[in-house]
Amino acid sequence: MGNIFSIELSLDTIISRCWDCATGQASFICNLENNLHALKNEVEELKAIKSDLMSKVRIAEDEQQLKRLDQVGIWLSRAETLINDADQLIVQSPQHVEKLCMGGCCSRHPRSTHKFGKQITGILQEVKDQKQKGDFSDVASKPPLPSATERPSEPTVGLEFNFNKVWSCLQKEQVGIIGIYGLGGVGKTTLLNRINNKFHDTTHDYHVIWAVASQDRPLERVQDQIAKRIGLPIEDRKSIEEKAEDIFNVLRKRKFALLLDDIWEWFDLARAGVPLPTQQNGFKVIFTTRRRDVCCQMQPNMANNITVECLPSREALKLFEVKVGSETLHMHPDIHKLAEAVAEECAGLPLALITIGRAMASKKTPQEWEYAIEVLRKSAASVLPGVGKEMYPKLKFSYDCLPDERLRSCFLYCSLYPEDHPIEKDQLIYCWIGEGLLDEHTNLSSARNQGHFIIGSLIDACLLEKGPNNDYVKMHDVIRDMALWIAGESEKKFFVKAGTQLKEQPEAEKLEEVIRMSLMDNRIENLTKILACPNLQTLFLGWNHLEVIISDFFNFMPMLRVLDLSRNMNLRKLSVGITKLVSLEHLNLSETGIRKLPVELKALKKLKYLNLEWTRNLAMIPQQLISSFSKLQVLKMEGCDYGCSLVLEEIEHLKYLNVLTISVRSASELKKVLVFSKFPSCTIEGIIIENFIDLRSMNILALANHLYTLTLRYVCNVEEVKIASNIIKDARCFQSLRFITLVFCEQLRDSSWVSFAPHLEQLRMSFCTNLEEIISEEKLGEITESKVNINLFSKLKVLELNHMLKMKTICYYALPFPQLKSIKILNCPMLKKLPLNSNSAKGQRLVIIGEEGWWEDVEWEDESTKIAFLPSFKPRQ
Repeated sequence: MGNIFSIELSLDTIISRCWDCATGQASFICNLENNLHALKNEVEELKAIKSDLMSKVRIAEDEQQLKRLDQVGIWLSRAETLINDADQLIVQSPQHVEKLCMGGCCSRHPRSTHKFGKQITGILQEVKDQKQKGDFSDVASKPPLPSATERPSEPTVGLEFNFNKVWSCLQKEQVGIIGIYGLGGVGKTTLLNRINNKFHDTTHDYHVIWAVASQDRPLERVQDQIAKRIGLPIEDRKSIEEKAEDIFNVLRKRKFALLLDDIWEWFDLARAGVPLPTQQNGFKVIFTTRRRDVCCQMQPNMANNITVECLPSREALKLFEVKVGSETLHMHPDIHKLAEAVAEECAGLPLALITIGRAMASKKTPQEWEYAIEVLRKSAASVLPGVGKEMYPKLKFSYDCLPDERLRSCFLYCSLYPEDHPIEKDQLIYCWIGEGLLDEHTNLSSARNQGHFIIGSLIDACLLEKGPNNDYVKMHDVIRDMALWIAGESEKKFFVKAGTQLKEQPEAEKLEEVIRMSLMDNRIENLTKILACPNLQTLFLGWNHLEVIISDFFNFMPMLRVLDLSRNMNLRKLSVGITKLVSLEHLNLSETGIRKLPVELKALKKLKYLNLEWTRNLAMIPQQLISSFSKLQVLKMEGCDYGCSLVLEEIEHLKYLNVLTISVRSASELKKVLVFSKFPSCTIEGIIIENFIDLRSMNILALANHLYTLTLRYVCNVEEVKIASNIIKDARCFQSLRFITLVFCEQLRDSSWVSFAPHLEQLRMSFCTNLEEIISEEKLGEITESKVNINLFSKLKVLELNHMLKMKTICYYALPFPQLKSIKILNCPMLKKLPLNSNSAKGQRLVIIGEEGWWEDVEWEDESTKIAFLPSFKPRQ
């Protein structure tokens, strides 16, 4: 009986399981339609959740510059896969539903329907589960900062020993602060640079921060640089104490190494928000200074301070010879020995060796070298205490060797600009002209040429450096210090407080001897104190926050010739007291908020230069005011809101006017400008054609000879800019044109005329939505036949295209682009090919900026071109 009972239980179990299986399989079929309906609803909800989440992610990434969380990325990717899979099953569902019978409980093809129903049930559950996981409180976070950022550097001479000492010191747990001190120009910053790059090239757990203190606002400057490096927002409204608290709360949680360059006095790390290094926290601070006493105050244990000495004779000579060049050294048998004597006079100071070495590179005779030795040995000028005591007399050699007093005065003039401030060449030259530093010339063009010649000479002498582009120069901060020192020692005094973040007009005494004053690039709002400056000739007040200038401010400046009030957007009203400046020749009011010019300005009978560019609020100029400036040579009104028709009527009577920039806003105004441009005495160098719709075709050839900048903005109906065939044959073109900007020229269909600017440096086009090509294939043949334009775009440095929705090509053939530095392509979906081959921009460091999706679709000339330019791409930020 037991055996029989056992068998009965086994059969029951088998039958039960078979029934469960049968009913389970049947459920996949019976519930198919309900599950399909549920799946559609669940997928729609998942899509909505995904869309909302993606919107949050885009805001975080595009507007807040955050990085999406990995878990969010994984969820979005999984959701996308599920949605795609579900959509495919839903598309397939009708054919399976049609096979159902008996009220949907059976199928004519049960096996396939059962399999499909099981898939629907499975993905329905996955979609439900994915929905539940899609609730994120945060979708993104700040991206991790690199441990160290590599800084540009050049090969060094004689720093290896000091570098090893500093690096060895850094490895000691008990050492938290390391000082590097020595003379200005001795190589402290170069050494700190190498330490930074060593951090970059090695594995470590430090977060490396580079900051420059400088003399002006050292604490605030360092705070801003630290904040930027650690990802904190820079907020000017916050006090030093508030910024310090923010910085401290971040740094105390990180193991950091602060590389602090160029401190001039004891630097309060704690007040800046920098946690003090201890053996327990492992933090490091490495700083440089020119002063030994500061080094002692920062790090009393002198064993942890490194002195950077001047180079020994052999290494000094090696550095000097590198800068002079082998060609000069071998020009005469005596020069090599004389070079040793010159290098010796440099006392091993790298900056002096480099500066004087470059100055001597063009000296090919022994007599020139002997003179150099004599001058260096006789230099006995006094120096600023503790700064450059041995450096300035050596560096002053480059200044002393300038051929005449005019060049020296022009060089010292550059020190009026703030430290590291790019100096626009033309603005500088116009100031020189206003000051009377250049020769008397029969025409302005000749004077400007002389100005450019002087700038070139100062660059050759290494007293000025090339700026960010050809229109600018800059002055090395140490050279600027030297220039101010020289000016301070001379009888003609300078008063310079530029870029020092002053909020109030500075107190000043003994201004009787001051001839040049610069308060530019500060935060001064009001000028309410009278300055008695009987000999003042130049006054720079630009780049401030000026709102009020009292009428009597200018009462005691009878000799003032140059006045710069530019970049004061809060300055709404021009003080009538300016009329007391009867000697004024140069007045710059560009980018101010001035609403009208006072009629009393007619008193400025000597005015030769008036700049009203980008005075967008200027609505009123009294009649006959402009024409009263009978000696006016330069009138700049590009971007000025005052109508040009009235101005043109008046300037016809200015017989000395030589340079004009202007804005036009109608076809009638443009017609008057084109007629005026035919007068040979005056050249229109810059023009903005904007905000009018009453023109379909434009001929601007009358401006061709001297136009420097051309901007077309919001000229909605212009379809073409005409270039006559006889112009091509005669090779007449825009020889002076350097900058072209086209914005919202929505009907423009051809821009081939830009090729008739052989010296074009920057071409920017935005929202020209009907333009399909820059240089059309039809016009390309005519262009290449022109002798002037054989090298198309040979001077182009910057090309920017934005929202050119129909743009298909820039040029049909690859071009060499020998000067090209930057290409930016944004929102140009149809532009798939760039006019580049493997020889384009050869030897240049070209940067191509654009969207990553666009970059992936770029079609290349060949594989070698692709390989050549892949490293050039930089995704749009």
